Amino acid sequence: MESLVFAMVIEPNVCAAARELLGAVIVGHDGVQARITEVEAYNGPDDPASHAFRRTPRSELMYGPPDRLYVYRIHGHHCANVVTSAEGQGAAVLLRAGEIVTGHDAARARRGDVTDQVLGRGPGNLAKALGITMTDLDTDLLEPPGIVLHRPESPVSAERIAVGPRVGVRLAADRPWRFWIDGDPSVSAYRRHARATSPG
Repeated sequence: MESLVFAMVIEPNVCAAARELLGAVIVGHDGVQARITEVEAYNGPDDPASHAFRRTPRSELMYGPPDRLYVYRIHGHHCANVVTSAEGQGAAVLLRAGEIVTGHDAARARRGDVTDQVLGRGPGNLAKALGITMTDLDTDLLEPPGIVLHRPESPVSAERIAVGPRVGVRLAADRPWRFWIDGDPSVSAYRRHARATSPG
């Protein structure tokens, strides 16, 4: 089974941090809240697929402190990330999908007339449903008001967590650093980058 094979690979700390975010609830704007169902880990300067592979003004936020919101824009969409490492390390977790649990009307006003299970499917759609934009960059996720993250009281059991390669990255494409709640309908589909490379 895919997840069992990948589980035998030695992982960096950011992978454990990513798993711990599954089941967490992120509070967005206008009463929208989402239970996180899919994440991807990015390991800073040790990860060529990470924005923090090179320390630049854009990626500086990823180098700490932890529990800050790193937002970037790609293909017209915003994507939300949680900085998870101690200062200077540059690790962060991309929030790839979530189940909208409150604020469905506000989420649908941003996303359009779609079913509940796809309101937060995919990182751009999740950020849009939550109302997250570049104005939320560097938000302290532990301090209301604003975007707030509530980690789950009980972690999602290992048996429920599936593991696989990250979606749509060109470099280090086969690292098994995507984690999701197996069988959850809000989880996005896997798509490999057309020019993906395996080494690194």
